[in-house]
Amino acid sequence: MATEPPRPAEEAEAQPPLGAAPGPAVEGGGRRRGLNGCVPLSHQVAGHMYGKDKGGILQHPDGTVLKQLQPPPRGPREQEFYNKVYDSDCCDSILLELREYLPKYFGVWSPPTAPNEMYLKLEDVTRKFNKPCIMDVKIGQKSYDPYASAEKIQQQVSKYPLMEEIGFLVLGMRVYHVSSDSYETQNQHYGRGLTKETVKDGIAKFFHNGYCLRKDAIAASIQKIEKILAWFEGQKQLNFYASSLLFVYEGSCQATTVRLSDVTLAEKRGVPKGLLSGGDILEYNNNIHLINSTENGKIEASVSKGLSKFYALHKKAYSKRHHSQLSLKVENLEQDNVWKSSTCITQEHLNGNVIPQLEKVFCHMPAEIKESVNVEVRMIDFAHVFPSNAKDEGYIYGLKNLITVLQNILDN
Repeated sequence: MATEPPRPAEEAEAQPPLGAAPGPAVEGGGRRRGLNGCVPLSHQVAGHMYGKDKGGILQHPDGTVLKQLQPPPRGPREQEFYNKVYDSDCCDSILLELREYLPKYFGVWSPPTAPNEMYLKLEDVTRKFNKPCIMDVKIGQKSYDPYASAEKIQQQVSKYPLMEEIGFLVLGMRVYHVSSDSYETQNQHYGRGLTKETVKDGIAKFFHNGYCLRKDAIAASIQKIEKILAWFEGQKQLNFYASSLLFVYEGSCQATTVRLSDVTLAEKRGVPKGLLSGGDILEYNNNIHLINSTENGKIEASVSKGLSKFYALHKKAYSKRHHSQLSLKVENLEQDNVWKSSTCITQEHLNGNVIPQLEKVFCHMPAEIKESVNVEVRMIDFAHVFPSNAKDEGYIYGLKNLITVLQNILDN
């Protein structure tokens, strides 16, 4: 994936986001071994890279991530922030609520072989995801803190002059494309190239899986940002600079059952051998099966991550129009069954095209179930957090603008 060039140690640039998929440490052509069995973070999308820059993030064998403590005053300041928020004796309701929006903190870790090297031990936000799509967005109108020199201010402003007007900056993203079973990555230069006119499309790119726009993930992200915004609106203790939001959503298709009932084909000519032609089982591949059930003549299509192959097969199978009337009843096979009996889509004269219906299943969930979508939005990077007696208007401005952009993507 594309990475950032090394940056000066004192720079107030956003620090590396958290997130990695578990993977074995491999010597030679694979992932380089780190300290005591730790390996460089595989899903990092922005910030200092371990082994390339002075800092970086490692993945610990226990599944947590290790963020190397930065030189003073930034490193100690970030450590102090985590210690304060996660103090076992903390009874401040503002800080207790803040924990919900941060990675879990497990203290400071040092390798036995290098006791002077200190790392913040943090939750791996992406660990529960199969194909995590990750985006790091710096929030606020200023990427420099109140104690920055005039030279530092000029340096930061010149990197993205629109920061004050837009209120956020995309530092990097990694998007899983179902169609190619591969990731597309963008680094900080992508975000810096976005203007007021293009920022909407630039953000939308993160939510497009190669087939369709993941409106479910957008809606769920908006809800989570709104909760963070409500926290900022209600606190006057802290101001955040050069801090980010880390977005993660599941890129692979959920195991989903699509039931096609009352299927009538006006024309059966040209239907591939095995497709609805014996009333038995048609297996396209390991992921997709068509089963003609004996109950009411219904046909059940079980679809999982093989959507890309299904697209190709469907296109080949329906080179001619096949008029049909069908009803799609969607049932989520996951434990919570939030989809069960919740969605019924009917379309007459579909011309045999099942794909738009599947796109509705995967990409256009009903609003009432968007909370169940597997999405995380967490605040990260706290080397420039300072006490305050006023609202953090710069961060609030950025959150509101980001919500507006996401809502526009959703609406249009």
